[in-house]
Amino acid sequence: MRTLMYASHSVRSAQSAYRDNAVATASPARLLVMLVERLVLDIERGLVAQQAEDWPQAHQHLLHAQDVVVELESSLDVDKMPAGRQLASLYEFLRGHLVLGNVRRDAHVTHEALTIARQLCDTWRQAAMAAAVS
Repeated sequence: MRTLMYASHSVRSAQSAYRDNAVATASPARLLVMLVERLVLDIERGLVAQQAEDWPQAHQHLLHAQDVVVELESSLDVDKMPAGRQLASLYEFLRGHLVLGNVRRDAHVTHEALTIARQLCDTWRQAAMAAAVS
């Protein structure tokens, strides 16, 4: 049993080191995509927890999703980016939906936020790929 615990710890340590290295070596575009992918994952997990009426887990995931959106908002330079103000408005709308879905425990609102986040993720992936090709 002790060997299994050690192996499990070793696997977690290796996964953590891999993840840390991936973040440390990623381009700014890839970092943005990774952040938005995490946003989608948090909302998906929050929605599943809401559907199971696991409110503490739903709250935790949706709160983290809100933190991710705040990070996206804070890193956005609206004056230097074409359509920056529109993107800032989208982030604000998405954050509001996450708060509303969380506070009201409303899976429908959370699903709407997930739809927006997935579209946003697809857009950032396409932009990152286009930037890599250029």
